[in-house]
Amino acid sequence: MLAHVVELSEHEHQFQLHKAPINDGLSQVDTKMTKPYFSALFALLLLPSVLAVAETVTFPSGEITLHGVLYKPEGTGPFPAVVYNHGSAPGMMSKEAFAALGPVFASHGWVFLGPYRRGQGLSASAGPYIGDQIAAAEKAGGVSAAAASMVRLLETDHLDDQLAGLAWLRKQSFVQPNRIAVAGNSFGGIETVLGVERGGYCAGIDSAGGAQSWAQAPELRSLMTRAVRNAKAPIFFFQAANDFDLSPSKTLSAEMNEVSKTYKLKIYPTYGDSPGDGHSFGYFGSDVWADDVFGFLNQYCTK
Repeated sequence: MLAHVVELSEHEHQFQLHKAPINDGLSQVDTKMTKPYFSALFALLLLPSVLAVAETVTFPSGEITLHGVLYKPEGTGPFPAVVYNHGSAPGMMSKEAFAALGPVFASHGWVFLGPYRRGQGLSASAGPYIGDQIAAAEKAGGVSAAAASMVRLLETDHLDDQLAGLAWLRKQSFVQPNRIAVAGNSFGGIETVLGVERGGYCAGIDSAGGAQSWAQAPELRSLMTRAVRNAKAPIFFFQAANDFDLSPSKTLSAEMNEVSKTYKLKIYPTYGDSPGDGHSFGYFGSDVWADDVFGFLNQYCTK
């Protein structure tokens, strides 16, 4: 998702640097109702209405306070849980993703925590927005500086924020602390593989992690490769066929295979009408991927 801030065009004989709009698979949701979004809304209508209500929670991350949204199954539990990492979309754009995903996880018996990392969503006041930080680095030092800034922030401040959400979940009486998984889309998929290396999760679900920045950021490729080779839990990699780049899922699953780590890889059919729609598949395509995802979670996050 370095391409959220800068993009290198490979359609020319020479690379050309130009600004690109932020696209986390969510950029069009506020302005028009895409086909995938309609599908997600229809799916939500089929779920019990009680599951569509989110609770806002707060938790510390070092010296700062973060906010997140929480969805719970009916009953008192304790339940398995997932920390779901949003992407790089600015402001409150990730709200639509959480609203689509939270009820799906709750309907399958999983607590869903969607933490807003510093600078985004309900945690906007907790720190600078990562997109602005990457853009500033690119302005000062070019693409390589932007890539280095992205990697540094994702493996420090933003990983700290993810793990702070995990620590909060483990303390809740309605959660089974040994059955907490991690998932995420786009930047959140990158955070997922970093979390599997560091967080003590039972499983990871990486949808489209690195799909917009893989080719332009060798530092990111090295970071994610190291993380999956050191993975402490199984990872399910999935993308839609029309996502921006399928290399991350294919490469990282091959790395796990090489070191005899447990993984699953699935490339689903084209979703929507564009690479942006394909990139949003992890958010809004649960009617397609739910059986696979929850089968994987229930297999590896055993009681």
